[in-house]
Amino acid sequence: MMFVVELQGQTTKGAYSFLDMTSSARVAALGNTDLSIYDSDIQLGIYNPSLINSDMHNDIVLSYVNYYADINYGMAQYGRTFNKIGSFAATVQFHSYGSMKYADEQGNVDGSTFTPSDYNIMIGWGRQLTPHWSIGANVKFAGVQFERYKTYALAADVAGSYRTDNGWMFSATARNIGYELYNNFAGDRNKLPFHLDAAVSKRLEHVPFLFSIVYENIQKWDLTYDDPLDLEGNYDPITGTKKEKSDAAKFADNLMRHIVFGGEIYIGKNLVLRAAYNYGMRQNLQTPTKKGLCGFSYGVGVNIWHFSINYSRSEMHIYGSPNYITISTNLDKFVKKSK
Repeated sequence: MMFVVELQGQTTKGAYSFLDMTSSARVAALGNTDLSIYDSDIQLGIYNPSLINSDMHNDIVLSYVNYYADINYGMAQYGRTFNKIGSFAATVQFHSYGSMKYADEQGNVDGSTFTPSDYNIMIGWGRQLTPHWSIGANVKFAGVQFERYKTYALAADVAGSYRTDNGWMFSATARNIGYELYNNFAGDRNKLPFHLDAAVSKRLEHVPFLFSIVYENIQKWDLTYDDPLDLEGNYDPITGTKKEKSDAAKFADNLMRHIVFGGEIYIGKNLVLRAAYNYGMRQNLQTPTKKGLCGFSYGVGVNIWHFSINYSRSEMHIYGSPNYITISTNLDKFVKKSK
């Protein structure tokens, strides 16, 4: 049997790395990370549950991602608000890794196949405590199935946001707090990709522009990676001595690996352009000979009739770029029209 698992650059997040894979076209365009933007976009609550609010009542969303090779994944989401309890968002995410062939130790195949997959079922809750403060939490049940091998985990996200009178928005999020419940893989239990993030955003008053800055992975300072293949030429080929950077250069490099910059430009009421730069992704996934736009992402959103359609691309590697598409609407719009 030939067994294949997903690998992402130099990450070591294990079997549950898919919990950090973005389904939302808007989130992908703004850097594939937690955001601090308060509006009616229900998908922001997947990554920051304190953004779930009553404006998302009866929203329904479908997302599809055309990833690398035969990998495809998608998401369905629905929002509902209950008086005195808060707002909720139910989410189902599913990843399919294509058809894989069985093979013996010598590589002989018999024509039979299997399809690895993983999924995440999540209930999110958000509540506005005051005009300035909001809190939220996600509870999720995640599973992985690769042929006869299975693993399940229970996890949670918690978040809080503060909005100022002049429109500044600050958020802090702790994601993937949890524990693996079961696995029949060989070896130790899998760890979940826990991380702490902080974000700020502001929509400018006199310019149709919103900027976003996210500081990722507060829980770990050193995000650098020492490549044993030395593709960047960091070691002297004669002496084998590593070419050390100055302390200031090391500090700046590490700091920038935590920060993601993003922005939205609003063109009228029905069109928005988005772009972001993720320095850490660029450093981890670029190739020395052809760096291209690795680390950049961009997208567009349009409103047509009762639907909001968002499309984006994330330049992760010169091999190709995933395509994200999200379609959302609010069921109340159709109910009102039928009266």
